[in-house]
Amino acid sequence: RVKNNLQTIASLLRIQARRSTSDEAARALAEAVERVSSMAVVHEMLAEAADESVDLAAAVRTVVDMVRQGLAGPESGITVRVDGETGPVPGQVATSLALVAAELVHNAIEHGLAGAVEGVVRVGTRRAGTDVLLDVRDDGIGLPRDFSVDGSAHLGLAIVRTVVEDDLRGTLEFGGPPGTTVTVRVPASGGKE
Repeated sequence: RVKNNLQTIASLLRIQARRSTSDEAARALAEAVERVSSMAVVHEMLAEAADESVDLAAAVRTVVDMVRQGLAGPESGITVRVDGETGPVPGQVATSLALVAAELVHNAIEHGLAGAVEGVVRVGTRRAGTDVLLDVRDDGIGLPRDFSVDGSAHLGLAIVRTVVEDDLRGTLEFGGPPGTTVTVRVPASGGKE
């Protein structure tokens, strides 16, 4: 039921984007569709699951492929690779991390590989004790020397930070060069004991 509602919202946003006369508004609505669709992927998997958990790696593979196709297109030289395994994680954690993965891959393609004819984005998922780790790494231009997540004006990074730090009680680290690496570490329980 949640999946169907999310798909309806995504459809409404797509219709609104097509009717928009502003490129900026159409782009913002397309990004909102991407966010809602990433959550719908996990809810579809939850609907098929016997319990309230999802294979995060499988969800991330599906979500980041949607992002790559939407941004880079089928003929692009941009490659996105997803590696690693997490096993099942609670649905709420999987939903949040799928959204985070979508945002980070979107940023890697749009900003890190901006203007590139070819490039690679690598996404890794794994368990480390009671935590789940998600790494997104690109071979692009890297972060500006004065980069600060606090000072970033990008909505996607604000969403990532809020979801990781506030909702999941995790950590977010940025690194590079070469390219940019973002590492997310969250308790598999979602910060709930």
